[in-house]
Amino acid sequence: MDPRTHTALHVIKGAVQQVLGAKWTARVHVSDHKGVLIVQYDRKPTEEEIAEIQRLTNEKVEENVPIEILEMTREEAEKRWGDAIYDLFPLPPNITKLKIVHIKGWNVNACKEKHTKTTGEIGKITITKVKFRKNKQLLEIHYQIQP
Repeated sequence: MDPRTHTALHVIKGAVQQVLGAKWTARVHVSDHKGVLIVQYDRKPTEEEIAEIQRLTNEKVEENVPIEILEMTREEAEKRWGDAIYDLFPLPPNITKLKIVHIKGWNVNACKEKHTKTTGEIGKITITKVKFRKNKQLLEIHYQIQP
């Protein structure tokens, strides 16, 4: 898996949280230079909201901010960030050490995947499709990065 494509998930998630206030990631899918971020949400966003997510996403890439990868106990991470480090898919209780991906002021998540060192390494991110699944209350944000 390309670390750039996976890191793009964290950048998009930060923009989604800012624009829509959506907190919980339900699923993710990444392959090559494409990915899907699926968040729990109660409606289809407006075209303006989608445009703002796109704008903020690439603004964060252009800022070229550092991506911190922190290893700490689960207890330390929860004390520092609460449940913001988690997604809808729970981590088994026997996992006591976590790898935390932190983009200061933007996104924080427990994540074991490989990531870039800065947001600038990702390159341009394009949101290609947004789909709302009303019956499941899930919002799919499809994207791609430049190869």
